[in-house]
Amino acid sequence: MREAPAIAIVATLDTKGAEVDYVAGRVRAFGGVPTVIDSGILGAPMGARADIPREEVARAGGHTLEELQNAGSRGAAVEGMCDGVRAVFLRLWSEGRLHGALCLGGAEGALLGAAGMHALPIGVPKLIVSPSASGRRAFGPFMDDTDTCVMHSVIDILGINPISQAVFDNAAAAIVGMARTCGDPVSGFGGAAVAITMLGQTTPGVMRLRRRLEDAGLRPVIFHANGVGGPAMERLAEQGAIAGVVDYTLSELANSVKDGIHAVGGARLTVAGRLGLPQVVVPGCVDFFNQGAPDTLPEAYRRRRTYFHNRVATLVGLSPDEMRQTARMIGERLAGAQGPVAVVTPTRGFSLSGTPGEPLWDEDANGAFLEALRAAVPRDATLEEVDLDVNAAAFADRVAERALELFHPLVAPAAPPLDPSPAS
Repeated sequence: MREAPAIAIVATLDTKGAEVDYVAGRVRAFGGVPTVIDSGILGAPMGARADIPREEVARAGGHTLEELQNAGSRGAAVEGMCDGVRAVFLRLWSEGRLHGALCLGGAEGALLGAAGMHALPIGVPKLIVSPSASGRRAFGPFMDDTDTCVMHSVIDILGINPISQAVFDNAAAAIVGMARTCGDPVSGFGGAAVAITMLGQTTPGVMRLRRRLEDAGLRPVIFHANGVGGPAMERLAEQGAIAGVVDYTLSELANSVKDGIHAVGGARLTVAGRLGLPQVVVPGCVDFFNQGAPDTLPEAYRRRRTYFHNRVATLVGLSPDEMRQTARMIGERLAGAQGPVAVVTPTRGFSLSGTPGEPLWDEDANGAFLEALRAAVPRDATLEEVDLDVNAAAFADRVAERALELFHPLVAPAAPPLDPSPAS
């Protein structure tokens, strides 16, 4: 437990000075040591003194404040200042002067704070207080693939009154409490940690796989393959926290073919290979891409195979050509992997809703995928086809067997049996 955790407070002091001054005081009252960072660009700071002024923040990002003030657009200026906030947070963290981060801001202010928070390791407390944390807004830009928390300020951040006071008090208490009591960065899960990707449509198979790996002495860590989970897994792999990967669910690649809700960038499925980690790849959930609520589904997709997953999620089946494209993408991204790769694919369905008789089953599209996958898998990887569906117990067992073969060095050797003979 830290007696006096260091809390970085970032905000634009030209508009949030009085509020930051109040929050900094509450952080002190709760036992923290605040460092106020001014991320403002236009206007004069007022109401609070910056420990790290805006000019220094801009310079840390490789800019001058004058350059940002004359960047030509608000967006360009904010992006430049994001560079500075990120650099300042990393410097404070490396110097042991940051145990938790707190941001007060509207849309731009919250994005500025988020830029710094996203650079910090998972496990370091991060909290954004913003009126933008509400309604139908997407929170991805605030959270990204990190453990950043977002708190709705209820009212706009302008003035101290009973409502803002209650919210600010809670925020200050939360960040100090997290930083004092916990707040330890994740540096690893242990040498036997292996990552597994999963969605609801592959849950039964992954649950069985997880048990098999645990029984063998490994430590499975499950990532939700929803457009954030896969990149988060790969970010932790780059930080050395993961020793092997079972990419059981490739829905993020299928979404990328159609720019679905779970689409990801071009690095997905390349990181483990670049790092030389052993990986087993299963094309779970490659038969659909994700859309929103059923009543928001574009007309063009209503003529396709669809599955009502829940009130905010509709699964839309891929065409044969799109599944061929997904298979080629898998092969291209596995090419050049520096570690061992085993591809294990089911032939009787890639998802719970994509088996014979279910809404997403399409034998022609599945056949097109398998044909393209055979041609796409790199020669130095192995490809095994199993005549089962992705959630079948026997299929999950086969994936476990292949994983244990590749992850053998990670499994702690069993203790030798005791010699029953009496000592001489």
